[in-house]
Amino acid sequence: MDRRLLDELTTIVSQAGAAILAIRAESLAVRRKADQSPVTAADHAAEAVILKGLARVLPGVAVVSEEAAASALPAGLADTFILVDPLDGTRELLAGRDEFTVNVAIVSSGRPQLGLVGAPAQGLIWRGIEGQGAERLRLAAGTAVDSAQERASIRTRPCPQSGMIVAVSRSHLDAKTEALLARLPVGNRLTCGSAVKFCQLAEGAADFYPRLSPTCEWDVAAGHAVLTAAGGTVTRPDGTALDYGGVARNFRVPAFVAWGDPSAASKLCVRASA
Repeated sequence: MDRRLLDELTTIVSQAGAAILAIRAESLAVRRKADQSPVTAADHAAEAVILKGLARVLPGVAVVSEEAAASALPAGLADTFILVDPLDGTRELLAGRDEFTVNVAIVSSGRPQLGLVGAPAQGLIWRGIEGQGAERLRLAAGTAVDSAQERASIRTRPCPQSGMIVAVSRSHLDAKTEALLARLPVGNRLTCGSAVKFCQLAEGAADFYPRLSPTCEWDVAAGHAVLTAAGGTVTRPDGTALDYGGVARNFRVPAFVAWGDPSAASKLCVRASA
């Protein structure tokens, strides 16, 4: 978990983003998966780029990627493995929005310890290593990390006692989440798709991101790592640790809450039932 590896992975994420944008400009070839969620040629193209890059940079390390997992789940995993969502926010892509991301995380001992979230249509990559800080890069999709036009260290902010800013899902906002937000001193909402919401917390643009409906580990792990590196936290709604590598549960995450300020949940007496 060092900067050299982080740079190698940043370039891979950038290349995957370029593959998505190239296909978006032509034909997405949309179809429905077994769970009726959409998948496109861009999902598969980005996954191919990432898997090829990971095989070169981290040979022998197991990779769990969304589209490959839809065909066959691994029988088991070593202590360290990689979680990949090659295109998080396919619905946003299909709607013509720029909120879709490329997510890559390295998980060790059940925790995502390194993560990258790339937003290729915005020319941004957020990245971080637990205990080593987080940063935002302005990097054109398809270019190497040393071509970054801007590098900025990012850090979460203290949660205000009133007027907190909440990041909410554009596609998955449910009644449980609305009930939780009704109990909090919310001043503003940032509605967005994909893992960008974790990054809004990581750079101090938002305070809280609840997701009380099911999702998958590859949707969460990279953003979790970036947010933790920036000083935040992601837990189950009851405050216990969110662990990764759940082969037996098909890598499902029933619910989670993310905070920029780790002390905010106790200060606000927040506990949400999933």
